[in-house]
Amino acid sequence: MTLHRTAAVVASIALVLQVAACGGGGGGSGSGGCAGSCAATTTSALTVADVQQVIAQAVTEAQAHNAKATIAVVDRVGNVLGVFRMNGAVAMVTITSNSGATGGLEGVPVPSELGALAKAITGAYLSSEGNAFSTRTASQIIQQNFDPGEENQPSGPLSGVQFSQLSCSDVNQRATAGTVGPKRSPLGLSADPGGLPLYKNGTVVGGVGIVADGTYTLDAVITDTDTDTDELIAVAGGTGFAAPADRRANQITVDGRTLRYVDSEAIVSNPATAPPFASINGIVGTLINVAGYGGSPIVAGVVFGTPPSGYRPDTSLAFAGTGAYVLVDPANAPRYPPVAGTDGLLTANEVTQTLKSGLSVAGRARAQIRRPLGSAAQVSVVVVDTKGVVLGLVRTPDAPVFGTDVAVQKARSAAFFSSATAAAQLNALPPANYPTPPASSSIGAYVTAMRAFLGDPTALANGVAYSNRAIGNLARPYFPDGIAGTANGPLAKPLPPWSVFNDGLQLDLVFNNLVAGVGGNPVVGCTGAATLPNGIQIFAGSVPIYRAGLLVGAVGVSGDGIDQDDMVAFLGLANAGSALANAIGNAPTSKRADNIVPAGTGTRLRYVNCPQAPFNDSAEQNVCAGL
Repeated sequence: MTLHRTAAVVASIALVLQVAACGGGGGGSGSGGCAGSCAATTTSALTVADVQQVIAQAVTEAQAHNAKATIAVVDRVGNVLGVFRMNGAVAMVTITSNSGATGGLEGVPVPSELGALAKAITGAYLSSEGNAFSTRTASQIIQQNFDPGEENQPSGPLSGVQFSQLSCSDVNQRATAGTVGPKRSPLGLSADPGGLPLYKNGTVVGGVGIVADGTYTLDAVITDTDTDTDELIAVAGGTGFAAPADRRANQITVDGRTLRYVDSEAIVSNPATAPPFASINGIVGTLINVAGYGGSPIVAGVVFGTPPSGYRPDTSLAFAGTGAYVLVDPANAPRYPPVAGTDGLLTANEVTQTLKSGLSVAGRARAQIRRPLGSAAQVSVVVVDTKGVVLGLVRTPDAPVFGTDVAVQKARSAAFFSSATAAAQLNALPPANYPTPPASSSIGAYVTAMRAFLGDPTALANGVAYSNRAIGNLARPYFPDGIAGTANGPLAKPLPPWSVFNDGLQLDLVFNNLVAGVGGNPVVGCTGAATLPNGIQIFAGSVPIYRAGLLVGAVGVSGDGIDQDDMVAFLGLANAGSALANAIGNAPTSKRADNIVPAGTGTRLRYVNCPQAPFNDSAEQNVCAGL
């Protein structure tokens, strides 16, 4: 099946959406707001005075709870605008899932300001004009069941996203890039309540993160309503910059389940009476400069969608009329323009067409995690070669920032696991060296486990085509996913010691360099494997690319629901192949991982899962069938 969409239609819809969304859109805590295009026209950004206000309001709430907090504020692309530590605030927090799990990051102490930064970045990166997600939302969608604690349900739809945006990523930028983002996070994305997005004029402009206790954790029980001090301080700090009410996670459903935003907004202070920042700085606490990130002095945020932010509209002929946005460097030059593969297997034209076809499918797709209902999907699309080199990356205007790094992780994962050298590359890597017992975790052991689990001594060396959904099937603490009492997938740790802070191969690959970064020695390159410099990702949204049965690269998508991501990658690639006279396309059906039924399980792996009735402009069903 081939789906076509002209550039003129895409541009027309984009213009209609922009006019409709921005004609009077509000922000703050009320309803309304933007619908995905206001960032392209607004000048909204956090000012120095805004950051001072957020910090002062947060300090006032902390004092009302007799708490001592570390407060971090970032802009939409992760630039650190201010970090304030109250006198007596804890210097270190301990990472724990409170599940009794051991190994990995469990029990590792980290500086409290790094936890606050990770929370603030999470609130900013997971949110957009169409959705406002908090660190509590993140907690709900990454645990072993969705919803957490609901046995015999699959893992959270974004299980594994916590290990993105890492300090060792080659995609996320460092302070040396100036204001250009996306910036790295010291601990990846956070699941610890106390991180919220900040909005102005209906568009997300940053995030605030709070650490006031001694742990860096998650919300394992969502059937109750917590009174979380970190979260209440964040709510108070964000007063005047709160997400529009009808964009918040609690207005969005996934798989029939309503997401969580905050458990309580019952702050006990009056933010309107918060003292001027000058009256608390140096008295109640002080600004601190976090090495490699910033935080003192306070600086203003950048306007998203302009060159200083690292994201701007595409001006090339390659994507004319599509409304595409691209990443740029400090000199405003595109970071990932379409180029031919470094392995000689994909042409620049093939890369361009794959990206354009992905954007076209996204422009028609009904978004899963956005408001208002009926919005088009907002995603990042990336193509890599068999060496993991990024050959091109584009995005729609309001795709959440987290999807930039994640789309690359997904594409690299599909290319890596589909290669005939995956086993050899994994076997060559050093173990993950844990600072708490057990002392280390062998990377090669995952190859052994994979071969035993699949009953195939050639697994990861036989050229089977793995999508990210198939990889995720094998990287869960239960197989089949979520079914209590079954064995763990071979790429995951068993329960226990599995936790969101010790999930298996994904963490072990990046562990040594991640911990080095936390200790103040960040490196570029997360895994030691040249083809996986920002680690792997283990939730759906990528497929490998083939030419006449030969692996030539992969396409990864992230931003608006995992089924939508699957469809944009899989159907977009199929459409690109049709446009290119079938020169490239999806893996031959005989090579795909969904032919595999692990011995004794009775359950075959999944390859892609395209959504029902996926398009806003058509009643078509089963749009991925037969491809």
